[in-house]
Amino acid sequence: MGPLDGPWLGRAAEGVEVGQRITAEVLSVDAERGRVLLSMAATEHRELWQFLKGLRCGDILSGTVAAIESFGVFVSLDDGPRHPVFPGVGFITFPELSWRRFEDPSEVVEVGRHVSCEFLHFDTWNGEARLSLRALRPDPFAVFAESTDVGQTLRGRVTKLVPFGAFVQVGDGIEGLVHLDELARVPVEAPEQVVRVDDEVSVVVLEIDTQRRRLLLSLRRV
Repeated sequence: MGPLDGPWLGRAAEGVEVGQRITAEVLSVDAERGRVLLSMAATEHRELWQFLKGLRCGDILSGTVAAIESFGVFVSLDDGPRHPVFPGVGFITFPELSWRRFEDPSEVVEVGRHVSCEFLHFDTWNGEARLSLRALRPDPFAVFAESTDVGQTLRGRVTKLVPFGAFVQVGDGIEGLVHLDELARVPVEAPEQVVRVDDEVSVVVLEIDTQRRRLLLSLRRV
């Protein structure tokens, strides 16, 4: 049972009692484990459920940002019903907000802003449409990978220091990692021994992993 299957402001377990007859929709059947997943929300909130079941992966949905929480962004959809619990039927997790790294979601969206997103899947637990804002934007890493070769020397700015190395921004929205052992020709124990944040440096491209969107760089090989 999900949040919609019990009292809206209480625990789901408080919504039913042992021996109580309920009406629920079958969501899935696990024959191997002998388990059937049911949803009371599917029968109690039919308009919402029918709307969400009618969506297909890749559909473009538009709406207004209704709330920004510590766990994601709610979107009130233009053509969808109201959600009985949450500020909006649409929901965007932080990774799906932007291709670029950000410290605060307010750098990407703000409450009241109208947005268009791609539908990813129907979250039957929360009764919401999982959306992606970044899916409708060009992926800067893919563009970078097409125009950059391993072994190429690039100019960039140190953006962050971590115990295992330093991150260097070599393009708009493109950051690569220089591992600790690639910072200098001699062993170092911390990146602060070689670079500082905002330093301008030249780096050599070691690896471009488009699947994991990972870029490895070297400072010592320049």
